[in-house]
Amino acid sequence: MNLFHNPAALELTRRHFFASTGLSLGSMALASLAGRAADGAPVPRDGADTTTGTGAALAHTHFPTKCKNVIYLHMVGGPAQMDLYDYKPKMKEYFDKDLPDSVRMGQRLTTMTSGQARFPIAPSKYKFARQGQCGMWISETLPHTAKMADDMAFIRSMHTEAINHEPAITMMQTGNMVTGRPCLGAWASYGLGSLNQNLPAFVVMVAKPSNQEQIQAISARLWQSGYLPGEHAAVSFRAASDPILFINNPPGVSPGVRRTTLDGLTKLNELNHDLLNDPETKTRIAQYEMAYRMQSSVPELTDLSKEPQKVLDLYGPDVKKSGSFAHTALTARRLVERGVRFVQVYHNNWDHHGNLPGRMADQTRDVDQPCWGLIRDLKRLGLFDSTLVIWGGEFGRTIYSQGGVSATNYGRDHHPRCFTMWMAGGGSKGGSIYGETDDFSYNIVKDPVHVRDLHATVLRLLGIDHDKFTFRFQGLDQKLTGVEKAHVIQDLIA
Repeated sequence: MNLFHNPAALELTRRHFFASTGLSLGSMALASLAGRAADGAPVPRDGADTTTGTGAALAHTHFPTKCKNVIYLHMVGGPAQMDLYDYKPKMKEYFDKDLPDSVRMGQRLTTMTSGQARFPIAPSKYKFARQGQCGMWISETLPHTAKMADDMAFIRSMHTEAINHEPAITMMQTGNMVTGRPCLGAWASYGLGSLNQNLPAFVVMVAKPSNQEQIQAISARLWQSGYLPGEHAAVSFRAASDPILFINNPPGVSPGVRRTTLDGLTKLNELNHDLLNDPETKTRIAQYEMAYRMQSSVPELTDLSKEPQKVLDLYGPDVKKSGSFAHTALTARRLVERGVRFVQVYHNNWDHHGNLPGRMADQTRDVDQPCWGLIRDLKRLGLFDSTLVIWGGEFGRTIYSQGGVSATNYGRDHHPRCFTMWMAGGGSKGGSIYGETDDFSYNIVKDPVHVRDLHATVLRLLGIDHDKFTFRFQGLDQKLTGVEKAHVIQDLIA
């Protein structure tokens, strides 16, 4: 290529240069992964559902699986495990006593409490009861969730190295505290492809909590595709009249004019691709076409008027309030019903440094009935076995109070060494309880589960071997689970 006689080539970025010289990292990775998918994935047993969707990097899944979709409900801020699921009755004896040094063992603290003179223990003010045949202890703040205990797989021994929100959420979503990596949803989209040509494979929604006391900042970095092809980033649905910005044609522009315009743009982009061989040009073409198809599919998707009243009642009184967690949960069900591969939902305001009793009731009221309604609804439609629902935050909270403590008012600092998450459906083992913490919900005493272990287990439920599922980037076979050993938690799989 003569750069001096090609004005477009003079604008080449470093990425474009390598692409034009036949060293496109994306193309090599795709070809490499496609080869491994064909050679490395065993032919599954007869009768197993191993099909992948359109545009999938994997020719078929590595393992037989029923799970096709994921709904991931992330509680932004870090829910206090000892106020919801990790019952610690012995703490009543320690009210306002300092956390023993033998429990803390010199572990690092955030700067928000590292300067405290005392670390007064704050027992949960909530009552707990055993629920279901599994006997899981669940707080009185979650009465609807308690009714489905035997559908849920509880992990009480989650842990992470991240101690602050941004790196912790990034770790939970991408497997690494450093930004710029593909998230779990992007990996699922890339490996398994699309099940509906008129909707994205990966959608993200941010639900608005009823209590706005302390909102954590979250950004699109959490649902990006990183070094994977750009079309695997999530499409963000808004809580507004137009769920997707600019999806509707402007006044005076008919669908026919829009179609003609896109056809012209496609021809120009194809000429540009032929000239520069930039793989992102193909991504742009695909995204324009998807946007055009969504002009008809999204209005139907977001119209809840045809949902039976008995279904709306499952999700609770806020289901018709756009942007509420209930509305978002029902929309998530409608998305997976229509073949969207991965739905990521964020619910904010779980960062309870203070006034936990005053705020926890609002938080649990937001999510309790909608989560129960979502599970009931998936069962009603025969989608429960094929849809994995995940619930949890980026870390847990401390048993000691940030600042002072009273029987009715306390706050909790960040705590990465143990927290609780749960899964339901999608091949997970309902009624299972995995992992234990000490009497202070401070250290794990049995069956620790790292974030990378959770990711490996989720991929396994989707039929993917996390060690074989790689993408060539910067000279390395990159994985969601990273370079350290990750373990599939077989006890959580039905």
